[in-house]
Parts: sequence; structure tokens; C-alpha cells
Amino acid sequence: MNSDKHTRFSPGCLHGAVIAFCIALVIGGCGKQADDGPILIKFPHVTAPATPKGQAAERFKEIVEARLAGRVVVEVYPSGQLMSDDDSLDALVFGEVQMIAVSLSKLDRLTHRFQIFDLPFLFPDLATVERFQASPEGSVLLDAMVDKGILGLAFWHNGMKQFGGPVPMRSPMAAEGLKFRIMESDVLQAQVLQIGGNPQKMAFGEVYQALQTGAVDAQENTWSNMYSSKFYEVQDYLTETNHGYLGYLVAVNPDFWNSLPDDIRGELDDIVKEVAAWANEQSLIIDMEGRAKIIESGVSEVVTLTPDELTDWQDAMRPVWQKFEGNIGAELIAAALAARQSGAN
Repeated sequence: MNSDKHTRFSPGCLHGAVIAFCIALVIGGCGKQADDGPILIKFPHVTAPATPKGQAAERFKEIVEARLAGRVVVEVYPSGQLMSDDDSLDALVFGEVQMIAVSLSKLDRLTHRFQIFDLPFLFPDLATVERFQASPEGSVLLDAMVDKGILGLAFWHNGMKQFGGPVPMRSPMAAEGLKFRIMESDVLQAQVLQIGGNPQKMAFGEVYQALQTGAVDAQENTWSNMYSSKFYEVQDYLTETNHGYLGYLVAVNPDFWNSLPDDIRGELDDIVKEVAAWANEQSLIIDMEGRAKIIESGVSEVVTLTPDELTDWQDAMRPVWQKFEGNIGAELIAAALAARQSGAN
């Protein structure tokens, strides 16, 4: 059986929500509108505007304000300008923001089922991820946290993750003893421990300085994030492992969503789906552009694994699956494996 966490918030969440509330007051209220004014959707996120998420958020804003002119206004706050991912989850529940696109890894504290997206080497590529997310088992995850005040509308891709560090990571042994920055995720913590590393949970906005000062040695991220946030400038080697998936849940507060006029909610839902399809097509292009620009810079070396080296990595990481199977649910992992198998046929 799945064993989701029963607490609604992690320790410190209320403090984060209070901070977010104060920020909302400073910039002009908590999103409540006058009866005759447009509906305001505040949409904070932590990545740069040029990233897949940044571009998708801007496209959502443009389409909404074109089709629902005078009725809905979207304010996008990129690069953590308004709040962190962690604070945005609490702010959404409290109604201080109306939409988020938070890393799937961040949902670990609310439900174990989303841990499936962090299992190393489960999804070999974005096409497999899409097949799983569109499956009955995957699509039901959108509603997995409604009782906690979070309604999923769509999944957005960023890309597949690579390892960056002070040495080429041609084998898991190269990671031993290194301090890895990770997101707030029990699976990612177990992943690093499995290869002998020292996991350090850290907010995205703190990573560049931590790498620069040596507070951490290594990190995992997509090509587009490593390029746009300049992580490659403070990493000697980037090893192309495609070991994990980085994606986002586009979510709203269900009370806010259900309070909208039917026609506006229907149009917004259509736009979300349209933007998701566009964003997920663009994500691979943007990611590969980031990879090419990193290589062109000559600042860090991109290391490509041989098939045997990749197999060694996959074998080393496999025990993480068994560790979390009871939490996630064997049937969910089976659905992901079926999506992978259908792509191989």
C-alpha cells in the first residue's frame, strides 16, 4: 500500500507562508480582486526566464491576457524574485498566489507517490516520461493532493539531469566523498548516499555560490538550468548520465479554481493544456541548446559515457528503487516500466 505523509506541512512551512504573506502584502495584496476588476493570477517560479519553465510561464501569460483581455491578468515572478519553491507551495494553499509550477521533487513532503519521478534511471528520456504521465496511473497524480489544497493541471518538462563535479564521473566510484547539492527529496538523498556521496539539501538560488565557494562539490541538473544559471562556470566536468528527470507540476488552489466563472475556468484549462504541449516540445530544444552553448564556451568539459559505463551507473543505482517501492507503490512503478517498454517496441 502507498503510505503518504499525514502532516499537511513540513516543519517551518507556516513560517515560510507568513513570509510569503508579507511579501504579497508589500506588492499589493493577496490576490483578491474587486468584484468589477480583473482576476489576478500571481505565478512565481525560481528559474530564469530563458529556461523551459520560464518560457512556458511567459507564454501562458501572453495567451491568457490575449484571450481573456480585461478579465484575467497574470503576473509572472521568475528567478525566485517573489519566493522559493518551498514557500510557493504554502502560499498556494493559503491563497497568497494562484498558480505555481513547482519541481516534482518538492512534492516529496506531501505525497510519496511523486517520488516515482526521482527514481534514478527509471525514465530513459522525455518521451517515456510523457507516456507515463498520460497513462491512467500517471494522470491520476494530478489529483493526488487536492485534499491538501493543491490541484494539478498539467506537467511541464525541463529535461533529463546530468551530474556536474570536480572530476569526470565515469563510474559511481568517482562520486565517493563528494558533497552533492540536491533538492528537498528523500529519493535524491538516497541516490547520493547510494554512490557514496554526501547529500546537501539546498535551494536552487543558493547553488552557484555554494559551488563557487566549495560549500558543495557537485550537483545534478539539466543542461538548460546549468547554462542559464551558469553552474558550468564553477564545475570542471559535466557528465552526461541522463540519470533522472526534472519536471514541474503546474498547480492551482482548488478553492480558487472552482470559484472562477465556468467560462473563464474552461478557457484557462484549455490554455494550460495548449501551453503544456508547446512547452514540452520546446524543452528538449532548449536543453540541447544549453548543452551546445556549454560545450562552445570551453569552460567545462562534457563527459560522455560508454554503454558499459552507463550500465555500471544503472546497476549501482537500482537498489534505490527497492528502497522506495513500498512508499510509491509497485503498480505505479510497473506503469512507468510499461511506458518504457512501449517505447522500445
